This record gives sequence, structure tokens and C-alpha cells, in this order.
Amino acid sequence: MMKAKLFFLFIPVFLLLFACQNQDDELLTQINHALEVTQEQSLRMAEALADEDDKLPKTIGDDGKLETCTSSWWVSGFFPGQLWYMYEYTNDDKYKNWAEEYTKRVSDQQYATNTHDLGFVIFCSYGNGYRLTGNEEYLSVIDNASMSLSTRYDSIVGCIRSWDTETWKTQWQFAVIIDNMMNLEMLEWAAEKFDNSRFSYIANNHAKTTMENHFRPDGSSFHVVSYDTITGAPELKHTAQGYSHSSAWARGQAWGLYGYTMMFRETGDSAYLNQAVEIADFIVNHPRLPEDKIPYWDYDAPNIPEAKRDASAGAITCSALLELQQYVEGEKSEQYLNIAKEQLASLSSEKYLAKPGENGNFILKHSVGHLPADSEVDVPLTYADYYFVEAMLRYLDLNEQ
Repeated sequence: MMKAKLFFLFIPVFLLLFACQNQDDELLTQINHALEVTQEQSLRMAEALADEDDKLPKTIGDDGKLETCTSSWWVSGFFPGQLWYMYEYTNDDKYKNWAEEYTKRVSDQQYATNTHDLGFVIFCSYGNGYRLTGNEEYLSVIDNASMSLSTRYDSIVGCIRSWDTETWKTQWQFAVIIDNMMNLEMLEWAAEKFDNSRFSYIANNHAKTTMENHFRPDGSSFHVVSYDTITGAPELKHTAQGYSHSSAWARGQAWGLYGYTMMFRETGDSAYLNQAVEIADFIVNHPRLPEDKIPYWDYDAPNIPEAKRDASAGAITCSALLELQQYVEGEKSEQYLNIAKEQLASLSSEKYLAKPGENGNFILKHSVGHLPADSEVDVPLTYADYYFVEAMLRYLDLNEQ
């Protein structure tokens, strides 16, 4: 009788495991298809700009035609990085050759001291290139870029300045945006590689100052914090690309989540892990996170559920959660992984995944750049593609483990 009871108890568990395995198999099928699309779109994009050696993909315009940028625009490093990921996935030299070509297009930015986005521009391109090839020529570029980025650090404020154009200076004395957390990975990597402790010192001071001043009690963050340049104290806490100064701009929350997860990986400092968990909990438990787990462009947008979705915020969040779930345990780890899997399933579905040859040769549809300025609304964005590909490769790596 006891054996019979145990047998019937075992059946529901077996069925649950079987259902989970089926779901994982379906997700892997979706991801494999999305990566096939990515391979084709990447080649189409590379070939489309082959003869324009100063151009890199950015988005598409209202007419559906490709819009490009030069190396000085903050998104310039993402397509080279995407090509490096395709080389990593396929081990096919044609992607390596294209990656090398497009990486060279951003080389001049290693000396740029008028931007905080050098981590995006140089580390997504040259960083991935060095990781995959060991090309020693790439090292000097990363070192120079790290030194250039360091010139923007202010010891009184304890942060790297983000925006410093004359337009912004009329509103903010010393603007620091949450996006800037993403540029610290290059500094942490360079600190170890080049035995330069100042790079890490700057990165940690920036991360800790941002942690102290950017976040609200619920774990959400402001987009912009401006600091008084004499006292170093915050003077204004604003949002430029979100709905309002008190709202939670979706991509901003994703940048913070990714940035603090990365800082924990690089330093082992539990304060960064705790911050990442607070941000993650704000996102995954938010009552206005849609059923498909791809966020609205702002969690406080006024016209939810009609508000535009932001696939870029979903992709960045997904990639970050896939890493963060490895640093926590139990139900929290399981929750983060499950949300990331749902995001992967959504992004690789027909709703968000482009068909080959369409969407300006970008991979994902339905991202939002700067809605308050009516700029890049409901369009593909090159950084959405980059973090989507990264998330897919991270999931495949986890699945193999």
C-alpha cells in the first residue's frame, strides 16, 4: 500500500518536471531560430554598409530606411560587438572578418574625452574582440579609452561626468546619468589587466556615489542626478528620457540592474549585490510589468496598457537577470531565471523578432529611445540587438552548464 501511495505522489512531480523540460526545449528552439535570424541580419547589415567606412547602424527612420551614426555617437560600438558575438556563436571567420572591420571604425574614440560612453563604444567592440582573439593590438586601445574616460572623473563629486554640452550646463552643473554605470566594466577590467588601481578606484567611487544618491526607497532610480561642483552634494534629481522626474524610466532601471550586477562580479562587494537585488525586485515584482515581461518604456507611463513597449529595456534586463540569478540562491534565483526565460521567449517571438531582410536588418522591433523628445519611438535600436544576443548566448551557456 505504501509503495502505491509513493507511486501516485511521484506522478505529479514527474509531470511537473516533464512540463518544465518541454518549456525549456521550446525556448531553446525559439532561441536557435532567433540566432539564425541574427546571423542573417548581421551579415545583411554588414554588407549594406561595407562601402561606407565611417558609418555604423543606429536605427530606422519614419520612412523605414536605415539611419546610421559615426563613431562619436554613443551607440557606435554595439554592432561591432554583435558581430563578435556572432563569431563566438558560430566560430565562422566571416563574422570575425566583419567584426574586425567594424571594430576599426570606432578606434578614434579611444582618445575621446568629451563623452562618458567609452565603455559602450570601446569595450563592446575592442573588449569582445580581445576576449575572443587575444589580439594584442586591441589592448592599447582599451587602455587609452580607460585613461580618456578617467579624465571625466571629479574627486569632489566622486563620479564620472556624463553630459557636458553647453545645452545641458544651463540646467545641470555636473550631470550623472544611471546609464554611466555601464561604462565602469571597462575600467574594472583595465585596472586588473594594466595593473592600474586608479581605474578601479574611480569605478568604485562612481558606483558608491551613484548608489547613495540615485535610488529611491523602493529600489527605482532617477535618470539624472546633478551635483554641486563646489560641495559635491546633489542639487537636482531628474529624468530626461522618462515620463517625469518621479517616474521609473524602464531602460534606466535596466542600466542600474546590469551595472550593479557587473560591479559585484568584478569586486565581490556585497553592497553591489544588495543593490542589484533591490533593483531586480523592483522590476520583477512591479504590478505594471506586462504579462510577456517586456516593460513599457516607463513603469509610470500615463497611458498603460496602451503605452509603447521598450524591447531594449527588456533585453538589457534579461541579460542582467541571467547573470544575477547565479549570485543569489533559492526562490529568488529561480524567480530571476524564470523572468529572464519569459523575456527570452517574448523577444524571440514574432511580436518582437524581425523577419530576415526586414526591419532595416535589425533583429528586434519595438524599442523606444527618447519618447519625450519624440525620438526613436517604436523602432529597432542597435543596443537592443546587442543585449538580446548577449542574453541568448548567456542562456545557452547556462543551459550547457
